[in-house]
Amino acid sequence: MSNQLPQTFEDLITKAENLELYSKLIQQINKDFLLANIDLDFEHNILPSSLKYLLHDVIFKLIQEKFADYLNLLYIIDVSEEKIKQLDGSDTLKLSENVTFLVLQREWQKVWFRNKYS
Repeated sequence: MSNQLPQTFEDLITKAENLELYSKLIQQINKDFLLANIDLDFEHNILPSSLKYLLHDVIFKLIQEKFADYLNLLYIIDVSEEKIKQLDGSDTLKLSENVTFLVLQREWQKVWFRNKYS
């Protein structure tokens, strides 16, 4: 299996479930949000659609209301600054949706590498 990054949310979830890493993905997200002092703790059996919705909601609110916390979160998760700069920031809702996917993509990468090389 290649380490090609999933390009869609559905693709990411399918890969996570096929490799039985979905709960590890949730653990990683919870861990990084805790490190960033953001009050968010997903259940390990949360539906992917709920995960996407809630994560998007939190990131949208961070961009709107707590920008420093938002930047800190991106730093802790280690989302590529280059990828963030490529996004269109004029529409906050669309921006937060794209950032949500970049967050999930990066968290998936961590979980996938840890699984592959442990």
